[in-house]
Amino acid sequence: MKKLGLIGFPLGHSFSKKYYLEKFKKENITDINYDLYSIEHIHEFEKIFNDKDFYGVNVTIPHKISVLPYLHELSPEAKAIQAVNCIQIKHNSKGSYLKGYNTDVFGFMESLKPLLEQQHNKALILGNGGAAKAVEYGLKELHIEYKFVSRVKKENNLTYDEVTPNILEEYSIIINCSPVGTFPNIENSPDIPYQHITPKHLLYDLVYNPEETEFLKKGKHQGAKIKNGLEMLELQAEKNWEIWNSISDH
Repeated sequence: MKKLGLIGFPLGHSFSKKYYLEKFKKENITDINYDLYSIEHIHEFEKIFNDKDFYGVNVTIPHKISVLPYLHELSPEAKAIQAVNCIQIKHNSKGSYLKGYNTDVFGFMESLKPLLEQQHNKALILGNGGAAKAVEYGLKELHIEYKFVSRVKKENNLTYDEVTPNILEEYSIIINCSPVGTFPNIENSPDIPYQHITPKHLLYDLVYNPEETEFLKKGKHQGAKIKNGLEMLELQAEKNWEIWNSISDH
């Protein structure tokens, strides 16, 4: 039986496992399994990719960067971001050949594109973790200017205190890449002056649990367009499937 799975630590509820098992059932895909592999130390990954039944894995926290030394090749976006969430595994006479991708970029871009209007040409990225890097790459590809907003002042970013009404007037897309507002702390939201959000704004939250975060509720109350991260996840899941099942030279 062919194997796919998710590596990370700790692994609790997994969108991926549920998504793929439902997909296999719905599309009558047999002789393949998707499971969770909770590995605390990245060296444990060797057991997985040397198993000839494995032909792909997803990667989540904390291994999106620590897995890089095991990869033989990176796709352009994974190379730029220096983080992967999808690995294609090919087996040949010399052993295993691993190529890393970052399909969060694809999921983010394709879910954002239909929402963009003429005024949506500058974005604020709230947070600066791995997800924010994928969003940054996607915005560059879409030729949208951006600024990071984080709690600590760094050279080119803004702090939350610096998100003034003037800044909000200039930056009409606001993307929450921080975990603020995720279940169970659903009453929390990033600290920005929501009263200055307008119907010209687009608020996008990578969080999808709850479906409508406090951040999105406050934007909706002001008439803004809103979007959660569920479609992004679904699109990247389908992209992973396409990658795992594509033929490569190795």
